[in-house]
Amino acid sequence: MAVLAPEQEEWQPDQPLPQPGRRRVLPRRRRGGTPPLPADDRLSWLLTAVLGVLTLVGRLVGIGYPRELIFDEAYYPPQAADLLRWGFEYNRGYTFIVHPPLGKWLIASGQALFGNDSFGWRFPSAVAGTIAVVVLVRLARRLTGSTFLGLVAGLLLALDGFSFTLSRIGLLDVFLQVFVLSAVACLVVDRDRVRARIRDAGDRAASGFRLGPRGWRIAAGFLFGCACAVKWSGIWFLVFFAVASLLWDRAAWRDAGTPRPTRQAARYGLPGAVWALGAVPVLTYLASFTGWFLGETSQGKAWAQQNPDTAFPFVPDALRSLWHQHAEWLRFHSGLSAPHPWESEPWSWLVNGRPILLWNPQGLTDDAGEPVVRYILMVGTPTLWFLFVPAMVWLGWRSLVRRDAAAGVAVTAIAAGWLTWLANTDRTMFIFYLAPALPFLVLAVTLLLQDVLGPPGSGTRRTVGLAAVCLYVALVAVTFVYFLPVLTGEPLSNAEWLRRMWFPSWF
Repeated sequence: MAVLAPEQEEWQPDQPLPQPGRRRVLPRRRRGGTPPLPADDRLSWLLTAVLGVLTLVGRLVGIGYPRELIFDEAYYPPQAADLLRWGFEYNRGYTFIVHPPLGKWLIASGQALFGNDSFGWRFPSAVAGTIAVVVLVRLARRLTGSTFLGLVAGLLLALDGFSFTLSRIGLLDVFLQVFVLSAVACLVVDRDRVRARIRDAGDRAASGFRLGPRGWRIAAGFLFGCACAVKWSGIWFLVFFAVASLLWDRAAWRDAGTPRPTRQAARYGLPGAVWALGAVPVLTYLASFTGWFLGETSQGKAWAQQNPDTAFPFVPDALRSLWHQHAEWLRFHSGLSAPHPWESEPWSWLVNGRPILLWNPQGLTDDAGEPVVRYILMVGTPTLWFLFVPAMVWLGWRSLVRRDAAAGVAVTAIAAGWLTWLANTDRTMFIFYLAPALPFLVLAVTLLLQDVLGPPGSGTRRTVGLAAVCLYVALVAVTFVYFLPVLTGEPLSNAEWLRRMWFPSWF
């Protein structure tokens, strides 16, 4: 008797008669697979571009204010200026050089274009934050099969107060965010193309075949390497998604009816993965230290020459010195426990428990001599962030019960970007460490809104769902505008400022 596909209830007249004693194995349908892309490719790009332009303009307006260095800008723009001058950061003895150089090179690009001032060192952050919005639109569109939901995801990220302030300050985390998000987006495109190629191979899929070069996966490896070259926390995303990519390969072979999908994934996917998601990120990371290798007085460059009796003497001195410097960095990060007034625990990040005060000058008055408050607080838009936890619960349900591909991507990223921080709660931590996981929390909210919206063609259900989604996005927009003065440092009376301080932990 023939084994019919799940959507077939009985033999159809246009099918060949089943042969007695033979079992015909048809490809399995995977529950929760990626939906087909919408046919509105040009329109979707046009709408994405419009949202990107509006996002960039919004982040650039007044970005040079305040003109002085604020918060951790005390470290990164000066180090970026050093990179422009010498090709490496100059160790003055009182600054902390404990991160790879790529993020500081990006800050330096703004200084090279516009000068070493507040606009110059913050401009690259605005560009990176805008690119993150654009990439999230495209990723969410691919995962949901809906241009509307893709635009909703991008708009929510653009209207997030945390993302807004992160894109208007010369810190490293916004670059980590855009590299991680872009790498995941490339890997998802690779997954979909490989799945389609295996599915379309027909009978060849049963015995397996070489997939050839996978440019999107190589691009993902390069971008993951860039993420690690900004901050080491990018390595968690690389590890988690390297494993996910191999599992996606196995699922593609399995769904195509391959008898031994694990073997096929290992044979035809693992060698390329070692190169694309192993060698390429390492080479990219090392390339970010080109200025350090070329410099004669780079920080720690002479360590191997000063310590010739150390292990592995056959390794070139520069590499041994770099390895030692990384060991020093690891010791610093692992033992960082100095108290800070704006530190926070990872569990509190999801609910805006302890945002960061970036700037609050004292003794200011208006033209009439009345005291005013200027406050720049890195705080997420509350009506968006308060939905993160419910969305994560719903995400877990979609992953476990529906085996939903989109939910699986978001779960993997949130685990890499948030859950891993729970492993060392004794370390001093800040809410901006959540930055690379934030777009995926927004994606989780978008997937929740997808179920509120309902399936196409569901009549009244769809109409009511569309109204609810639009109402929620409007609520987020209104909340963002309400909090805008404490995101940009606009002068407020004490009463106006207090109305925006919703919780004691925000003071």
